[in-house]
Amino acid sequence: MPAQATEDDVTLKILHTADWHLGKAFPEFDPEDRQKLTRARLNAVEQVFVEAESAAVDAVLCAGDLFDEPNPHEDWWRPLLELLKKRARPGRPIVLLPGNHDPLTEKSVYSPGHPFRQQLPPGVHLVDREDFTLELGAEKHAVLYAIPCRSAAGANDPTEQFPARAAGDERIRIGMAHGQTIDIKGYQMNFPIRPENARAHGLDYLALGDTHAFRNHGDDEVPVVYPSAPEQTRFGEEETGCAVLVYFRRAGARPLIKPRPIGRWQWRDEVCTSLSQLEKLAHEVGPNTVLRLKLTMSVTLAELDQVEKRLVDLKGSPALVGKAGIVRIERSGLARRPASASEFPVDMPEVLKATLASLALHEDQELAQRAIYHLYQLVTR
Repeated sequence: MPAQATEDDVTLKILHTADWHLGKAFPEFDPEDRQKLTRARLNAVEQVFVEAESAAVDAVLCAGDLFDEPNPHEDWWRPLLELLKKRARPGRPIVLLPGNHDPLTEKSVYSPGHPFRQQLPPGVHLVDREDFTLELGAEKHAVLYAIPCRSAAGANDPTEQFPARAAGDERIRIGMAHGQTIDIKGYQMNFPIRPENARAHGLDYLALGDTHAFRNHGDDEVPVVYPSAPEQTRFGEEETGCAVLVYFRRAGARPLIKPRPIGRWQWRDEVCTSLSQLEKLAHEVGPNTVLRLKLTMSVTLAELDQVEKRLVDLKGSPALVGKAGIVRIERSGLARRPASASEFPVDMPEVLKATLASLALHEDQELAQRAIYHLYQLVTR
């Protein structure tokens, strides 16, 4: 087995990133929260380039789905354009690959007539043809092959079009494509990619985009890597929030792969079945938490008051900043136990005692219990 490259014995360094999904709408959230999440994605892209500069990489490879749609609003392509102008460096190419969310079409952000494409700074390369190649490194001892997505869906493996290694070619060979490597039973694969093609076509590394988790589907010699989305896009995603640094020594030697943390937001899907669980959660979350909270508990009047206080702690109010950055609460499983007079102060005025007794006999107990809760808040505060 060929020896693996190390950080001290390296001839080429790249940063591999993908699936930025700039402009993702997040329609299930409130407008203010949607703006937080969409802005977080642009901040993550900025951090990708900070990481690239810190590691002094030779190239930045962006493997598709950089935008969430092929023709995003100027609010999203304009900031990325300005970021690319600020971060482009001589001798460090930035390569943009159209993915299935932002395919290369006549009306896409990547089309020749679009101002985003027209204003890309020198050193930023758009993969706009099937035979795209780019020499990498100061001594041009490495070469990149890449192929764009031209539609939102497809049945062909894009890596089949990479050329085989020619006799005597001792360059480090890197491929870049966007598609799926995981065959899910009952679902048709979109741009299916066979990981074994990396070795068959003489590649030293295959940089992929599409899967939002960090994955290496290659063998011991040729990595086939998804770097993950730099910020999580929905509840349930795991192993996201990274870009990947790749260190190469020479052709045929295993590169060193180092996932680097990029994302700042943590998405948590929680179910609380008791007040103690809710109180514990309120101490755990931070301002970069996206929390979806389902309450499944039955509580007394006093406990319900504490539940409401903890929810305000988490979500905030017009006068209070919440502990979590974004909170969605499902309250349908929160039930009040029937109230009893023993829960009220013994020195409560007689008129309120009479009101409580009357409510206890009311024919609409759902309405009565809500009234009893408000009465409880009145007398205890």
